Amino acid sequence: MAQTHFQQIKTGSKYARSGFLSTRVGKVKTPFFMPVATRGAVKSLEPSQVSGTGAEVLLANTYHLHIQPGEKVIKLLGGLHEFCRWDGPILTDSGGFQVFSLARVRKITEEGVYFTDPTSGDEIFLSPEKSIQIQLDLGADIIMAFDDLTGLKGSAHLRTQEAVERTHRWLERSLTEFNKATRIIPVAKRPLLFGIVQGGLSKKLRASSLEFVQSLPVDGIAIGGLSVGEGRAEMHKMLEYLAPFYDSKRARYLMGVGDPIDVRFAIEHGIDMFDCVMPTRNARHGSVWVHGGCTSCDMLFDKRLNLKGAVFIKDKNPIDKNCDCYTCKTGYSRAYLRQLFKTENPLGGSLASIHNLRYIQRICEEYR
Repeated sequence: MAQTHFQQIKTGSKYARSGFLSTRVGKVKTPFFMPVATRGAVKSLEPSQVSGTGAEVLLANTYHLHIQPGEKVIKLLGGLHEFCRWDGPILTDSGGFQVFSLARVRKITEEGVYFTDPTSGDEIFLSPEKSIQIQLDLGADIIMAFDDLTGLKGSAHLRTQEAVERTHRWLERSLTEFNKATRIIPVAKRPLLFGIVQGGLSKKLRASSLEFVQSLPVDGIAIGGLSVGEGRAEMHKMLEYLAPFYDSKRARYLMGVGDPIDVRFAIEHGIDMFDCVMPTRNARHGSVWVHGGCTSCDMLFDKRLNLKGAVFIKDKNPIDKNCDCYTCKTGYSRAYLRQLFKTENPLGGSLASIHNLRYIQRICEEYR
């Protein structure tokens, strides 16, 4: 590893820590949560509204942007930052998640993965090299290596070892292509490249995968293949197991996790970065988080409210009177938000999304 891009500043209880991740467009405080802008936009929110929640990094998806409008179009238009009007760092998923989520319309080979677009029927091919090329054309600041992600249910888990070994080979190919494509770019101007740890719920495979990824000159370590069907206890057990083995000089990214309970647990076990569609997807269906109280133990916990409920029809209170998000500070009442959802007004989803994103960011800020 030629240069360290992560700087650890403080450590806390258990394995929690805070620090800075340096990217070519500036430093980001850790731990942090990345709102998901799969196709270049967080659904129903303007970039200024997203950044207003405290978000500093945005996540976009290589596979979907490759299909529409295409990385060459985005590059011609000035790259993702100009295209979606986001000034901060952007991380792009490699397309590896689609190897899992589109299992019915894909074929895995050693060379790469062939997908059949469910909409057009067109064949789409992604390889480690192709994924890196697309992400560079998009102008991402944090690039993910292409990986083979398998599920944990049914027969999918039977090929876990095969998927881990292929992920390692694809990481080496991703790294080779990245170094080749960025060889003339000054180090300070290059995007960061993260390797992905796989291994399902096998401690042996996870440990060997982490060791392999950390042996290569990647800028960060991503934990993939969790939150894909396993129980919460199983995920937490794996995060607890891996915590002592992380390289302290590199950022650690838990992919696809965004429930407050899991975010708190992961931070306390050494994770620096998160992304998930849950905060905004739940919000668009009227589900929001607030702090609940335990009368017997004097502790707070995360409580979920369904704003569509009849109980809120005359409720003048904001979602959470102790929240500093735009929605709550402006004074939008639970009754008004319920009306928006019951009349299918998209403003309801927007205002609830702002609250949920701010809720997750506040958790990260508290740990800093």
